[in-house]
Amino acid sequence: MSAYETKAWTAQYAEWTSPTLEYGDTTLIDVYDDNLAANPHKPATWFFGRSQTYAELDHQVRAAAAGLRAFGVRPGDRVAIVLPNCPQHIVAFYAVLKLGAVVVEHNPLYTSHELAPLFRDHGARIAIVWDKAATTVEVLRETTNLETIVSVNMIEAMPRFQQLALRVPIPPLKEKRDQLTGDAPNTVPWGSLVGTAIGGDGKNFTSPEGITRDHPAVVLYTSGTTGTPKGAELSHGNIVANCIMGEAWVPRLGESDERMLGALPMFHAYGLTLIGALSVYIGGEMVLMPAPRIPLIMDIMKKHTPTWIPGVPTLYSKIIEAAKNKGIEIKGVRNSLSGAAALPIETVEEWEHLTGGLLVEGYGLTETAPVIVGNPMTENRRPGYIGVPFPDTDIRIANPDNLDETQPDGTEGELLVRGPQVFKGYLNNPEATEDSFHEGWFRTGDMAIMEEDGFIRIVARIKEVIITGGFNVYPAEVEDIVREHPDIENVAVVGRPREDGSEDVVACVTLRDGAALDPDGLKSYARQRLTRYKVPRTFYHFEHLASDQLGKIRRREVQQDLLSLLEKH
Repeated sequence: MSAYETKAWTAQYAEWTSPTLEYGDTTLIDVYDDNLAANPHKPATWFFGRSQTYAELDHQVRAAAAGLRAFGVRPGDRVAIVLPNCPQHIVAFYAVLKLGAVVVEHNPLYTSHELAPLFRDHGARIAIVWDKAATTVEVLRETTNLETIVSVNMIEAMPRFQQLALRVPIPPLKEKRDQLTGDAPNTVPWGSLVGTAIGGDGKNFTSPEGITRDHPAVVLYTSGTTGTPKGAELSHGNIVANCIMGEAWVPRLGESDERMLGALPMFHAYGLTLIGALSVYIGGEMVLMPAPRIPLIMDIMKKHTPTWIPGVPTLYSKIIEAAKNKGIEIKGVRNSLSGAAALPIETVEEWEHLTGGLLVEGYGLTETAPVIVGNPMTENRRPGYIGVPFPDTDIRIANPDNLDETQPDGTEGELLVRGPQVFKGYLNNPEATEDSFHEGWFRTGDMAIMEEDGFIRIVARIKEVIITGGFNVYPAEVEDIVREHPDIENVAVVGRPREDGSEDVVACVTLRDGAALDPDGLKSYARQRLTRYKVPRTFYHFEHLASDQLGKIRRREVQQDLLSLLEKH
């Protein structure tokens, strides 16, 4: 019998992790209310040194909810949030949910052109927006349902002395101020929304009855394997389930005061669930920053060391580098989870040496709220693997040519998943929803291998498999080899189309400081480690490789950049 049939992975679980958990009918509103009742005086947010308790946060949440209700927001309505990580983001998120409405998260750095089709799709009439992005969003009033823009000045959430300092008219401070805030004409200031003028103080605000775990809570846009953004609707139950799983997975999470580093943006499922939701679920403190800038992170490490960090490999490697170069102590980080890209073994070793805590790799998608697989936070963890399925999460590796057929252990196939954290579908897109499921299983679009003990290794995205000379080449495998070369900083392996319909394997690379591109040397290096058909035919030097906000390389965009470059020559 296969590892899927026997659920062999449960034997890898830590002693504190049960294979089955209780979820009940808990909503994110319940999570918020229960935590407020239990932890009103515990710190909720920390932002540039300014802290507030959950009770203080709740005053603003209630006032914001009352203000939004006065603007006409009703259960089921969608409200757009276009903010970096900041205390106002947390307030807005829970205010919308407490109305029974749906949060639609957006990247505040997007252009009007990028936002317009998304706003047309979800139809939000109200948007809560970073004031620097207000003029960008205002354009959408002409072509979408958007009517009201509430503008947020993040500086108002900073300590009083920093607010005063940023008013001093000297160039360095003015430059810093301009990075944080900007003019927002034709908008409703955040202070007005949470003041008494619009909806009152919200003291008597109550959430509507009838909101269940199956009601939508959040819409997050994702390109998936198609390149066309689709709005993944995550229910209250999807996100709460992932919080319950996370608490069961991470040793002693929440047993003592937790400081959760909010470096990942909340407009991604990773940051939204593992900071915005999980912190409230366990009563942790959200240490928020508007962008994952290393100087700011290192300042936090010195003054307010986090105990829990969800991140990506590049974040950990940059913190390690800064800590060693500047002699900054980073001990005290108890547990860290890495996703979005392969986690190098040397990064794990250095991180754990410097922090005294654990760093393990996991895996998930926007559509799965997001985590479905993780390495056990024990000696059973396995570097190079994404881990084993989370509790109550079924994963099987299917034959791509016949998804009803489960591949034998050790054989690659498409990773399919089902579980309480898996979404029901895409907003306004039944065709894409139907295509993304097979007999109740969500198709991740990733090629993977499950070993006989349940550990899973990602091979490649199905759409990114390069077919050359009749052979399949998986970019991640080649990239792992090329990236080990001392001259290479980063790499994206893509297909270069040939006239016969197949592709050449080529590598687009960025180089370390002082290095020069040496194609012959790189080919020789790769040939020592890869079958010849996997060795890149050509190496192209790029100053920058297209990536998302988490630092994950976007191979399709890199491939388009390469093809555009080749057309010019």
